[in-house]
Amino acid sequence: MKPRLSKAALTALVSLLALNVGRAGLLDFLGLGSQGKDPAAVPAAVSALSQDQVVEGLKEALSKGVQQAVSRLGHDGGFLTNLNVKIPMPEKLRTVEKTLRAVHQDKLADEFVDTMNHAAEQAVPEAAGVFGDAIKNMSLADAKTILTGTNNAATQYFRTTTETNLFEKFLPIVKKATDQTGVTSAYKRVMEKAGGGSSFGALGSFGQSLLGPEAVDVDGYVTNKALDGLFKMVADEEQRIRENPVARTSDLLQKVFGAVTK
Repeated sequence: MKPRLSKAALTALVSLLALNVGRAGLLDFLGLGSQGKDPAAVPAAVSALSQDQVVEGLKEALSKGVQQAVSRLGHDGGFLTNLNVKIPMPEKLRTVEKTLRAVHQDKLADEFVDTMNHAAEQAVPEAAGVFGDAIKNMSLADAKTILTGTNNAATQYFRTTTETNLFEKFLPIVKKATDQTGVTSAYKRVMEKAGGGSSFGALGSFGQSLLGPEAVDVDGYVTNKALDGLFKMVADEEQRIRENPVARTSDLLQKVFGAVTK
């Protein structure tokens, strides 16, 4: 026979459950309960922040991340010399690249990679305004949810909700940059050498069979890779702000992110 709870023990259990439910309800109201965190682990200082402080603090962190990303990537060599974001040969052309290098056409392959990276470097400064408009749209509910998230929660949310729109706005900027740096002409030279250059004999036929009828969308490829690089730099800066008090360069950043780490 199973033991029965005494009336006093049952009353205590009900009270404890009611207390925990009430506590969880408060966290949900604050937007902090959805993170799967132990309620006791959420800093009390977070609940003391005003709605405006939470939203504006995260917007400032993202804006600072964008500024840092543009500063680090938007100059000659910003992509090309940074192995974390350098744009490689498109996957569809990797075999073609190996073939070109095998017949001592390294310069041609390098030129194509270089021009793609230089196009991204030229396009990045123009992205600041595009990103700025997207940051303005962050809502209170979004901000509360990501404040106590992972070290790149704001960046990941930002990317998930804005990437399609950012791609559409950023693509024309990249197209202009690819024209200026000669990406299209470099790509055509690669195709001519590897795909149909009569002077290359068997290499031309081999390259043509590798490529098939589908051409690589170079502008789309560079746009995606440029956005990858930008978001990586933004995420790095967000992590610094969350982990390093020295990176919180304003009173608002200190207050908002300081509350999370207390």
